[in-house]
Amino acid sequence: MEIFLMKAVQLITALVILVFIHECGHYLLARAFGIKVNRFYLFFNPWFSLLKYYPSEGKIELGAWTHKTEADGKTTEEPRALLTLKTKKFSATNRKGRPSWAATMYGLGWLPLGGYCDIAGMVDETKSAADLEAEPQSWEFRTKPAWQRFCVMVAGVVFNFLLAIVIYSGIAYHWGERIPVYQEAYEGMNYAEPLLDAGLRNGDILLAVNGKRADAKDTGLGLDMIQAGTEITVLRDRRDTVTVTVSAAVRDSMLARQTFPMAFRCPVFVEDVPAGPAAEAGIVKGDRIVSVAGVATPSMSEFYPALESHKGSEVEVGVLRDGMQLTVPVKLTDAGKMGIMLRPIDKIYEIEHRKYSLLGAIPRGWELGTGQLTAYVSSLGLLFTKEGAKSVGGFGTLGSIFPEKWDWQQFWSLTAFLSVILAFMNIIPIPALDGGYVLFLLWEIVTRRKPSDKFLEVANTVGFAFLLLLLVYANGSDLFRFLGK
Repeated sequence: MEIFLMKAVQLITALVILVFIHECGHYLLARAFGIKVNRFYLFFNPWFSLLKYYPSEGKIELGAWTHKTEADGKTTEEPRALLTLKTKKFSATNRKGRPSWAATMYGLGWLPLGGYCDIAGMVDETKSAADLEAEPQSWEFRTKPAWQRFCVMVAGVVFNFLLAIVIYSGIAYHWGERIPVYQEAYEGMNYAEPLLDAGLRNGDILLAVNGKRADAKDTGLGLDMIQAGTEITVLRDRRDTVTVTVSAAVRDSMLARQTFPMAFRCPVFVEDVPAGPAAEAGIVKGDRIVSVAGVATPSMSEFYPALESHKGSEVEVGVLRDGMQLTVPVKLTDAGKMGIMLRPIDKIYEIEHRKYSLLGAIPRGWELGTGQLTAYVSSLGLLFTKEGAKSVGGFGTLGSIFPEKWDWQQFWSLTAFLSVILAFMNIIPIPALDGGYVLFLLWEIVTRRKPSDKFLEVANTVGFAFLLLLLVYANGSDLFRFLGK
């Protein structure tokens, strides 16, 4: 439960940041063009709001809802709140007579799945064509030129992408990058089972993908490796160069497993020896363990199973020390432990540590952001395969990518990645998404014919229904996989 809560907190925090920035994009561009924003909400507020702030009325409502009563066949709506606080009043118009920031009601909903910016004179999920039957006003979205409406609609996407660039730049500046060199990992890699079936072997040293030198700085390398037709070149047994071609079947199998194509094989070096069986046997810091009970252990992948199969027993442990191989008898504990601390991988293999100045971090942030976007777009075609459709996930899948313990570098890195995803997903031309509105605006700009409010209402309803079904399917898939486990 503790791990679940930690992942949930990280996911919700990331979504709060991403949704707020996205809606700020719409809000700020609308305000720049003199368009009134009726409501600005973080989180959704069906039936109930945690908070409502009315700057022009000078009040804050805590725990607000709308109470409906019926009398004489008429329905009357009365706003109510658990607590109302008085604040300073601000003018709802600016010096030019346009709606000011204070004309907007700012709210906090209770359902942390998104948010919205209710722009006056725009058919969206908050209103229908019937709500726009009044005479159009100069400060409404619908009365503005198409190019201004276009800018308002793409602003959310642009802000999300720029946020990703800013975060990636910040990571590069603050932490720099520790980049492993694949070609120098002398014990090679462990590969996912489908890639082993394709002809790779655990221990192969990764050299190139599609003729390009494999580089850990390449954010799309993992996705490139599982595309049908991809050629993976490796060094086998430290002497033979082998090229393996990935098939569509391997790609589909990788998608079904939802796992990264490879992981470093880490040699077993002793970093420290606290009091225990290993210390009593004479194992010292710097030793490399190469076998357990006669079973070769070139990496931790073989080391741990070897200990597990001999727990509680005394075993012969092969050790390399100062170029000489020794055999040391060690009595394992009942849990299969020998009492050593292992050397981390960044102290074994060559790690390129890059530091960036503030100016140098910006282009690196751009490179990472555009690289993630390119990799994500190229992977979308996989969703239209049978296995790709099965791999679709919802909030559970998103939450699972966060670490079990809070790590600021990982949190910001994943937040930037999700920001790229949110930016692209919102620009897809589906009604009810920003991309749907952009499509209709482009049609208007090209044909000089504006779609009717009724058409936009119907299209928005259909698009919203589709997105709702997709949301149910994605989260239902998460639930199905969880119950299957």
